[in-house]
Amino acid sequence: MTRLRTTFIIGVVLVFGGTTKAAAHAIVQHAEPPAESTVQTPPAQVRLWFAEQLEPGLSSVRVVNERGEQVDTGDAKVEPAEPNQLHVSLSSLSPGTYKVLWRVMSVDGHATRGSFTFRVAP
Repeated sequence: MTRLRTTFIIGVVLVFGGTTKAAAHAIVQHAEPPAESTVQTPPAQVRLWFAEQLEPGLSSVRVVNERGEQVDTGDAKVEPAEPNQLHVSLSSLSPGTYKVLWRVMSVDGHATRGSFTFRVAP
């Protein structure tokens, strides 16, 4: 009975220990333009702020139009002075909906990815 109880306790510790590590993933805290927003003026860039510092060589962001065509200039980078910020410049955007796709690696080795849209008003 004691052996079974010990095995159960170790299992519970491993499960809840994993939950603590999952909370350490780099998640987007906020973005410019904001996710699911409509902007009146086409933005010159997309900026994302994460909960953790990012690995510059292993983090990327792309922006595509409704047809899936890339509309960013390909200069995505982590901001050296603010290592939890990732940004990319945009070409001149027309009215429409755009999708931001990001994939990052935090300095603690956790990879996350995601996407959101924003709309440029006519």
